[in-house]
Amino acid sequence: MDTVRAFQALEDSSSSVRLRAAMAVGTTPDPRFIDKLIERCAIEPAFHVRDMLTWALTRHAASMTVPELLKELRSEHAQARSQALHTLSKIGDRRAWPAITRALLCDADDEVARSAWRTAVVLVPEGEEPALAAVLSTQLGRGERETQLSLSRAMVALGEVIVPTLSVAMTDLDPRVRAHAIATERLLHDPDAGFEFAIEEAKRVVALGGTGKEE
Repeated sequence: MDTVRAFQALEDSSSSVRLRAAMAVGTTPDPRFIDKLIERCAIEPAFHVRDMLTWALTRHAASMTVPELLKELRSEHAQARSQALHTLSKIGDRRAWPAITRALLCDADDEVARSAWRTAVVLVPEGEEPALAAVLSTQLGRGERETQLSLSRAMVALGEVIVPTLSVAMTDLDPRVRAHAIATERLLHDPDAGFEFAIEEAKRVVALGGTGKEE
C-alpha cells in the first residue's frame, strides 16, 4: 500500500478498511505516518481500530513517537489523552513518566483517568511507588464498578506498598471510599477472590461499622 492510499484508507468510512490500513502501516513502519496515526487515535470511533493504531505506533521508534504522544496528553479532547496514555503504556518508555501528572491521574474523564492509572503502574520508577499509591488512593470510591475495578487493579499491581495507604482510606468518612479500600486490600491478598465478591463483602463490613482491619 503506497503512502497516499494508506493515508486515505486510514480515513475510510469502513472500519475494516481503516483496520487493514493501520495493520499495513504497522507492518512496514514509516516515520511519515506517525502524526497521522496519532491524529486518528484521537478521533477513531472503533475500539479494535484504535488498538491497531496503537500497535502500529509501537512499531515505530520510541524516540519519534513518544514526544508526539506526550503533546497529546495536553489535548482538550478526552479520547486524545486517553489513547495517548494507552499507547505510552504499550511502548513502556520510562522517559514518559514525568508527563503522567496528578492532573491526569485525577482527570475528570473516567476513561482518561483509567488509562493514566494503567500507564502509571507500568512506567513508575523504582522508589516512586508509595507516592503513586498515595495519589491513586485519592480516587478510591470513584465511579461505577468498571472504574473502581481499574483502580483496584492498578493499585494491586504496585504490591504491598499500597497497604499503609489503604489502611488510612479504610477509616475515611465516605463509606464508598472505605468499601473500595477494603475490597482492594482483599484483592491484593487474594487475587482469585474476584472484584464483585470483594466489593460486596467490603460493603457488608462497612455497613456493620467495620473497617476491614483486624481488630
